[in-house]
Amino acid sequence: MVIMRIAGALLFAVVAVACGAGANQDASTGSGAGSGDRLAALHTAAECLRRHGIANFADPVLGANGQVFTDRRPLESAEPRGAAEAAENACRRELNAANWNPEQLPPAPAAMVAAGAKAAQCMRANGLPNYHDPTASSVYTPGHGFGMTAADLPPGADKQTPTVQQAMHACRSLLDEEIRASALDQLAGK
Repeated sequence: MVIMRIAGALLFAVVAVACGAGANQDASTGSGAGSGDRLAALHTAAECLRRHGIANFADPVLGANGQVFTDRRPLESAEPRGAAEAAENACRRELNAANWNPEQLPPAPAAMVAAGAKAAQCMRANGLPNYHDPTASSVYTPGHGFGMTAADLPPGADKQTPTVQQAMHACRSLLDEEIRASALDQLAGK
């Protein structure tokens, strides 16, 4: 009987330590059951947006530190005008429960900024001397990277201008790496 009590106490201690380790993992890495609850709430909010007219809205993902990444383009291009605002208003309860504002993105992660800086260096070396290096606060679109601004291009040029096309062709692999670094699965650290 004494042996069974000691074995039971040891088993309880092992389970308690294991559960405590899992709780610490949730808090520090954003993984585990706590993030599962958050992901479920984010899915519910995204599903609500889809039901209310934003049909191709993808589920958001959680970054390593619990930041929420999502592709906002379906909201930005929703028709008719005001459809996105109407969907967000209809889903306010779900969005609040998920502690999420789909209009906001966290700062760009360091790996994405580094990939963007390599692409920018290549673009400058290939005829676009004003092409800027991105920072964590630069505007980006998940799955599409930082993109180009008018300030990056020569005066009067656009993406179809031969100089721009040549630079994009020469830097294609680095631009593709920037795009890969901005994919939702990469932002989620998967």
